[in-house]
Formats: sequence, C-alpha cells, structure tokens
Amino acid sequence: MKGVRVHVRGAVQGVGFRPFVSGLASELGIAGFVTNSAQGAEIDVEGEGAVIDEFLVRMVAELPSPGFVAGMETSVHEPVGFTEFSIRDSGEGGSKTAVMLPDIATCPKCLKEMANPSDRRFRYPFINCTHCGPRYSILLRLPYDRPNTTMRGFAMCDACRAEYESPLDRRFHAQPIACPVCGPQIELWDAAGVPLGRREEALQQSAELLREGRILALKGIGGFHLMVDARNEDAVQRLRERKRRFAKPLALMVPSISEAREIAALSAADERLLGSPEAPIVLVSSLSAPVAPSVAPGNPNLGLMLPYSPLHHLLIQELGFPVVATSGNLSEEPICTDEREAIERFSGIADAMLVHDRPIARPVDDSVVRVMLDRSMVLRRGRGYAPLPVSLEGAKSGLIAVGAHLKNSVALSLDGAAVVGQHVGDLDNAASRDRMVTEIEDLCDLHGLVPAAVCHDLHPDYASTRYAESLGLPLFPVQHHVAHAAACLAENGIDEALAVVWDGTGYGTDGTIWGGEFFQVSLAGYKQVGRFRQFWLPGGDAAVREGRRAAMGLLQEAYGDDWDPKFRDWAKGAFDEKTLAGIRTMVRTGLTCVRTSSAGRLFDAFAAMGAGILKSRFEGDAAMRFEHLASRDEFGAYPFELGGVDGLVEVDWQPALAALGEDVQSGAAPGVISTRCHRGLADAAVALGERLGAENVLLSGGCFQNRLLLEETYRGFEARGVRCLVHQRIPTNDGGIAFGQLAATAMGWQ
Repeated sequence: MKGVRVHVRGAVQGVGFRPFVSGLASELGIAGFVTNSAQGAEIDVEGEGAVIDEFLVRMVAELPSPGFVAGMETSVHEPVGFTEFSIRDSGEGGSKTAVMLPDIATCPKCLKEMANPSDRRFRYPFINCTHCGPRYSILLRLPYDRPNTTMRGFAMCDACRAEYESPLDRRFHAQPIACPVCGPQIELWDAAGVPLGRREEALQQSAELLREGRILALKGIGGFHLMVDARNEDAVQRLRERKRRFAKPLALMVPSISEAREIAALSAADERLLGSPEAPIVLVSSLSAPVAPSVAPGNPNLGLMLPYSPLHHLLIQELGFPVVATSGNLSEEPICTDEREAIERFSGIADAMLVHDRPIARPVDDSVVRVMLDRSMVLRRGRGYAPLPVSLEGAKSGLIAVGAHLKNSVALSLDGAAVVGQHVGDLDNAASRDRMVTEIEDLCDLHGLVPAAVCHDLHPDYASTRYAESLGLPLFPVQHHVAHAAACLAENGIDEALAVVWDGTGYGTDGTIWGGEFFQVSLAGYKQVGRFRQFWLPGGDAAVREGRRAAMGLLQEAYGDDWDPKFRDWAKGAFDEKTLAGIRTMVRTGLTCVRTSSAGRLFDAFAAMGAGILKSRFEGDAAMRFEHLASRDEFGAYPFELGGVDGLVEVDWQPALAALGEDVQSGAAPGVISTRCHRGLADAAVALGERLGAENVLLSGGCFQNRLLLEETYRGFEARGVRCLVHQRIPTNDGGIAFGQLAATAMGWQ
C-alpha cells in the first residue's frame, strides 16, 4: 500500500474531471480525494502500487473530451488511512495557472433530454451537463466552481442539488446546472425593453417575428446575435442597412447538417467541424439554394454554423430554415452582452429582443474556421477555442502582448505556454479599445498575473501601441511581419525555416510600409532576406481603400511619366480627368505618398487593372473578389523576376504588370487574369525559396487566407521537396500577432 499525491495541470475544470476521477477511483477500489485548485486539480489516493499506476494511466487516457492533461507531478507519501473516495471543496491558494475551458456546444445527451416530453428539462433553454455548456463566458474567477461563476445567483432546487451531489449522475458537479424550477429564464422584449412574453411563449413569439421578416436580437452564451430569415432578401437588406454592414458576408445558422448540405458543398472535414464541441462558423462553398443574395453578395462562400446553445437549438428547430446570425453590434463595434445595454445599442436595429437573466461575464464572439489543404485553419479565435493555451517553449510568466490594430487579439505568457485571448476586432473606435483593455485585465486577473513587461507592434499610431506605452512597463517592440513569422515558427514547433509573410500593411524598420517579406528565422534569431519591389501608395490610407491608387503607384514606378500605352485607357476609365492628374502628380513627386512592398496592395492593384475592382468595400474585399474570379481551368502564370537590392533578394513585379497589360489589351477574361496573377505570385515565392536553398518554409500573413494563393504556394514548395508549414490554431491574419509578439520575445528576437 502507498499514498500518492498528484498535481494535475491542463483543461481539468469544467469538463467533469472530478466526477470522472471519482468514478475511476471507485471502480479500482482506491480511496482518497480530488479537489480543484487555482493551478488545476489536486488528487490524493491510497492503494496498491500497481492499481495506483493503472489509475494514473487511465486518468490521462480516458479523460472525456474536451478535457486534457497537460502535465502531472506525483509524490509518494505514507498512507493516512482514507476509507473512501470523495470530492472536496476547492482550494484557492497559489498562483492561478489552471486552464480555463472555452464554452462548449450542447452535447447529444442534453439535446435528447431537451426533446423528451417526459424529462423535467423538456424544452429548457439552459440545459447543460459536465460535457457541455457555458464555461469561460460565465467564469468570474478561478477555480471553476459555481460561486465563482455568474450562476452563483441561482440557488439549486432539491432535484438539481441531488444530481449535482450524486457521483453516478452526468451532472455531478456540473457548475452551470439548472432546470425550469431554479434556473435562468427567457423573455421577449420589444425594442424599448417592455416584456412581451416569457418562457415558451417568448420562444414562439420570437419564431413568428422571424417568419414575418423582422429582426430579432437574441442573447446567447457570450453575447447577442442579430437574426433574420436568411431567405428573405428584403429582411437581410434591412439588417445590413441598420447594422451598417453593407458588404461583408453574414454568417448563417442552419438547423442541421442535412440542411447545411442543401446550402453548401461540404467535405467530411467541414461536417466534422460543424458538429464539433467548438461549433465554429465554417467557411464553405455555397450551392444554388434559397438563400438571399445579400447574405454574401458576390461571394461564392458562405459562413455556416449549427445551433450550439439550447436556446439556439429550440429556436432554429421551431423555424426549420436558415437564419442570419451575425454578431450583435454595429459594424466593427464589440458584441453586446447585457440586455439593458442592448436597449440602447440596438435602438433602430432590432425589432425585438429575446433575452435571459443569466449574466455574461465577458463577451465571446463566434470563431471562424476554414478547411484548406485538408486541415482546419482558425481564422478568428473565439468561442470554442479561446482562451485555451498554446505551447510556447521558453516563455516565462509575466509578459502581455497587445497585438495589432486590425483583428486585434491579446495574449499573456505563462511558463512554457501562451494564453491567447479571443477576437477583439479593429481598434478604430473607443468601444473596441476599451474591450481590448478589459480582455487584458480579465486574463491577468483570472491567472493572478501581474504584468512585468509588454510586447507591442512597431507602428507608433496603433491604439495597441499607445496603450502599451501608457502602462509604464518595460517595452518589447516587435515588427509586425516578424511577429507573423515568429507565430508560425512557434506554432509548428520547428527550429529554422524561411518565412514567407504577405499581408496588407505593417510598419517596417525603415519607416516604409512592409507587406511582402521573406525572413530566415530560427530559435536563435531572424534576418530579412527578401521582399517585393517597392512602389508608391498615393494618399496612404486612401490607397488601402482604393486599389486603383495602388495601381497608379505601380505604373509610375514601372514606367515613370512615359506610360505604357496599354494602361492609358484603363486609367482614363478608372478616374475622372482632375483626379487622375492629381494622383499622377502625387506619385511623380512622392507627396502624400508612402513606399510599400505590400503583397496585399499588389493584389489590389492587379484586381483594379485586371478585373475593374477599383475600390474595396471593406478590408481585404478587392483581393477576395479577385480570388473568387479565378478560373480553375487556366494554368498560365505571370512572370515575376528575382533581383537584388540592399543585400536582399527582390521580387520584381514589373514583368507581371506588362503581361497583365497585354492580357487586358487583348480582352482576356478577368478570371484568366486572376489565375495567372495568383499562380505567378506562388511561383515567385517558390523561386525565391529555391534560390536561398530553403528546406523548411512557413507561410503567414493575411494574404494566405486566400485559398488559391495558399494552395498554389504550398503545393509548389512540396513538389520541389521543400517542407511547407502553415497556421492552424493561431490565425494567419493579424489575430495571430499577439501570439507572435510573445513568441519573438520568448526566443530573444530583439
């Protein structure tokens, strides 16, 4: 006989870990106890050595998903004479390093109970168990126990208490446990906050509103959705106008996988993601189906998700048709979480609000995932994924990273890991900036972390940079594209590689705007080894919104004042005479212009000249539309030449520009031009990698959200025997910058 004390780290709170351990111990005849702690879980067991060994092996191997054991420390002691196995109250001492679980979609067993008329939770919108339900969105502090959640205001009835305390019950120590007698309830309010109905009546009224084409604001797990019938073009247009989201695609919630198959072409991987506990929005190829054109105007892809909370399930099943389910906010503002605040924020947007009385501790947006290269790639990290930690070798506790300005997310370091926060959004408004600060404070508070230093972007005008500078802490500035490269290197856990980092905008170390960069990176450091040939961006930020301006910068750089005749007709069609003259003066003199090597702006320019996409309706729009035009039957590629400047390999786009001009002059289809552009860029990356003798290549940056570009570049390297690695858990866009800032700092890239 021996006693063993076990310290368990990992995702072991909120997954039924203690009931699982109790059941396993009882099965093996082991006595002792288990308790949550601020660090994870503590177990003390007594029994025969071989049996305890079996217990420890099975505890790790059989732990139900989504829980996991990240580490385990054991110490042997003399038995004290336990006579049974028990679950003890949690301890709160020590530093807070326990893994916080994200919110988990409703499990099949709870759905079955919710549909059973004889079950006491029949059609109850807040059914949950140890395998599903809210976690991070209701957590106030660690450890994860009911008094530390927003469920603390709901006293359990006798029936729920009996389930909660029974080791044989699926709800044994399920912290959000509730039922119609003792738990949260729903109400339907009008736009002014006047109640219209409660419980089942509210649900039926909400369904009828959506059938009538009206806009419903629904309070879910981590915030509000704005919902409307996705088949109703007038209703979708009305939502766009009121939300001020005029062109970006809107996410859809569909009743089931079978209905999703009628709307989109789904792979096995798509279906697995849709039905996973994370239940993200999955970007898929749309089919000809009864979905309003304004859901995703001019876009062949749709963002689909299945209902993931009991309330969503009940409402969508009642309707039986797809609904738009977009974040509850005005365009680019943080998602709304409080029903009283919603009265003001949704004034003039929602016709009614389906609310409930379970408080939301923090906003949690839906995650966005896309299957590319036969693997799932997280493009927006939110519900289901954040704030799970990501391994980060060499990291020491105490750093915070404030991320980028667009698609902002934040992160903090623990020993050997990074806690990556959820999607915050663009920091162009005060509400988003406040949300960023709150997210940092929340993560630090939950982990008991007092920041010792802060990592930030080089750009002096980023709101995140200004916030970092205001903290009065030691600063670790990390160049934007270096952060992308570090994020991809650390996520893939390799020692060295050539990093291809392409995006729209990043402040370079030379004061120009970077965006088409190549770095040699290793655990020991990094070195810039290549870039795209630079050109002028007339008007700075105006050129980000207008690809036609970037095109003028290319033309001036390539031909000076003696333009190639092939482009004169295009320029006269793209601008009025006065504007054209003004922009030509700007790029000729360099006044109100910036120099850039941006691959994103190169895409915009080619889209403007080759497909007539002169302006972007939102960030990345022109490049997206250009990608969607591409013809898969075309196999040509524009020529990009490799040269040298300032000790760097330079990718010269001028030969490709000339070839594009010839295609435009000859009347080539925009789809042919798009494909040749994409293939040419991919070939250029591969050629540069070959020149430098790369054995491992990393692809990072927002341009690699482009599926065609990603696949062409990846396969080009693989065909030449070069190992190519991409992001999966960390977004390739600016949502991964905070993790990259921590990674670069942990590796000493200063």
